[in-house]
Amino acid sequence: MTALGPVDLVIRGGRVASVQTGELFAAEVAVTAGLIRAVLPPGTPVTAAQEIDADGRIVVPGFVDAHMHIESALITPGEFARIALARGTTTVLADPHEIVNVAGRDAMAWMIEQGRRSPMTMRWAVPSCVPALEGFETAGATLTADDIDTMLSWDGVTTLGEVMDYRAVVSGEPRMRDIISAARRHGVRLDGHCPNLSGADLNAYMWAGIDSDHTKNTPEVLREKARLGMLPMLQEKSLTSEVVDVLLSLPVLPEFCVVTDDLVADAILDRGHLDHVARVAIRRGLPPWSVLRALTLHPARRLGLADRGVVAPGLRADLVLVDSLELLHPALVIAEGVVVGRDGVYTGPEIPVAANPFAGSVHLAPLEEIPWSVDLPDGDHTFRAIRVNGVDTYTVPDEVVLPVRDGVVEWAGRTAVAVVIERHRSTGNRTFVPIVGFDLEEGGFATTYAHDSHNLTLLGTSPEHLVRAANHVIGFGGGMALERPGHSVVALPLPVGGVMSDQPAERVARQTGELRAALIDWGWANANPFMSVSTLGLPVSPELKVTDQGLVRVVERAWEPQLVGGTRIP
Repeated sequence: MTALGPVDLVIRGGRVASVQTGELFAAEVAVTAGLIRAVLPPGTPVTAAQEIDADGRIVVPGFVDAHMHIESALITPGEFARIALARGTTTVLADPHEIVNVAGRDAMAWMIEQGRRSPMTMRWAVPSCVPALEGFETAGATLTADDIDTMLSWDGVTTLGEVMDYRAVVSGEPRMRDIISAARRHGVRLDGHCPNLSGADLNAYMWAGIDSDHTKNTPEVLREKARLGMLPMLQEKSLTSEVVDVLLSLPVLPEFCVVTDDLVADAILDRGHLDHVARVAIRRGLPPWSVLRALTLHPARRLGLADRGVVAPGLRADLVLVDSLELLHPALVIAEGVVVGRDGVYTGPEIPVAANPFAGSVHLAPLEEIPWSVDLPDGDHTFRAIRVNGVDTYTVPDEVVLPVRDGVVEWAGRTAVAVVIERHRSTGNRTFVPIVGFDLEEGGFATTYAHDSHNLTLLGTSPEHLVRAANHVIGFGGGMALERPGHSVVALPLPVGGVMSDQPAERVARQTGELRAALIDWGWANANPFMSVSTLGLPVSPELKVTDQGLVRVVERAWEPQLVGGTRIP
């Protein structure tokens, strides 16, 4: 038996998972210069500077997240890398459209630079929709087709980020047509965002070159998309039993990716990152080997990274040791040949702390009051409302009857409301809308983490508490705060553009955990309270949303009157 060496590292006593053949086989894995040098039969003599006893564990490729947003963790790229690497995620494709909607090209350049400082491989998508729906909201920045053309040439950029304004694509709107043309000239991938788009419209969307979708779809639409070759990217909320049943009913299980999309820091530390979503997929009935391929081989291919996704000689030594393919708990994580995680704890090199160049992004003076003023006669009027649900971010129209006295809507004690106040350009824009679906106690919540324009969004049942919560957030320079009578303020400062904290992930996780629990106790009974609130203003997420400029019927890409059966009130 020919000896091998010297190498930097050898993993002995384990089994290798072949994502190519679906086999587990005993082997020694040798690593040198950050690459897998060899995968050898047990007992092969190897001279190595470091030996790791796998103790019967399974060696799998590092996990690859093909669609996610770092800002959704509410922490900076370095802090995100530190906690996600420890959970086995060694490569991500990050779309920074949250911070870019606040601060434009400079924000994306900063995110890329921060990503280079960590052992995690970060590839980047240029946001395609800044703002998410042009003409319907006020963002802090606008990316033109020329901006995007330039940014697509930046080092590390491989993708045009999720094309959320799918109606603009289908209708051939000039700005979106020019953006897509730029992406196709650069030869990058085009990621999709098109919930329940089907039929001729889906064909038109795919004709433009967009070939993936990470949104929640009905089982029938998912089948249609998979049938046409659109790559399904399944996040946790997409993994319903009905979706899994449809996938398993197909003659051939289509290629798919498991993705995180949006995970907050406390969820990552408590439950995991991609490993958590993978366990959900397996519990819902998808075969473990198929899920492992969806974590490794398929997303690596999607990102054009032929140097990873398989445990094989010559490929990058991004490896995870797990106890079983069903649980996928990362006992040890290796990134480019260096041990960076043990039992969920980061053990890699120190990641430099980033300075914050995006402080002072909330251009609002403290509020004294925020009356809902309307040009209507005294009397009862029927207002359009938004109905929320406890499962996901889908919202539908409803209505509420409210009295108007002296030009002011008297809503307190009768309904909860959401208020979106423009915070980037001092326009003075603001929109009120009643919110139904949850029974909220007295109080008010404020956040500048509000997809995608990140204007100051207020939610509550009391004008006084709305003002107090808003002023906490304004004082922080961005963040979240919940004000309730008889309770201490629960807050999370987010001074980096109003969407990220500059503090360690563990501190942010503690704060987000406390705030999530307080929101649920208040009565906001959604499975993901932060995402549910923050997408109330996302005008590309069906069905009815509210921006600083008014109510938006998402599917029709049109304004919705605030009065039922009436005209739009500016």
